[in-house]
Amino acid sequence: MSETIHDLTATRNDGKEQPLSAYKGKVLLVVNTASQCGFTPQYQGLQELYQRHRAEGLEILGFPCDQFGHQEPGDDAEIATFCERNFGVTFPLFKKVEVNGAGTHPVFAQLKKEAPGLLGQAIKWNFTKFLVDQQGKVVDRYAPATSPEKIEADLVKLLKG
Repeated sequence: MSETIHDLTATRNDGKEQPLSAYKGKVLLVVNTASQCGFTPQYQGLQELYQRHRAEGLEILGFPCDQFGHQEPGDDAEIATFCERNFGVTFPLFKKVEVNGAGTHPVFAQLKKEAPGLLGQAIKWNFTKFLVDQQGKVVDRYAPATSPEKIEADLVKLLKG
């Protein structure tokens, strides 16, 4: 059986280990985020999607990353405070990770393997989004400029199964 995102673990922003198997049966939108990026206002759209569809089985997983233009300089506590204060973020945030290069977090290694983008297995910029089905399979990858609102129809289709 090939590995899925459900076979992996990531560290939550508060330092707790989170087995991603806890999200089996849920639709996931996994996003590499940053607090000082031109796309940072997408946090608002992501939070709105989360509020509208969480009860139907959507989870949004935010992974802050500082690999693009040093746009996520804060520590994990500062990032959490920023997201909550400015955008009311209540979806899970994880510890800051690397999404490219030798230090790529296993979650992003798996996502990129299943859904290569324009740059092959590299991630181009902050707010690249991966849509994952209830079985842990990546069904789509969205460019940073694709707004959360533009993904909603795809999410709803998956949620309705």
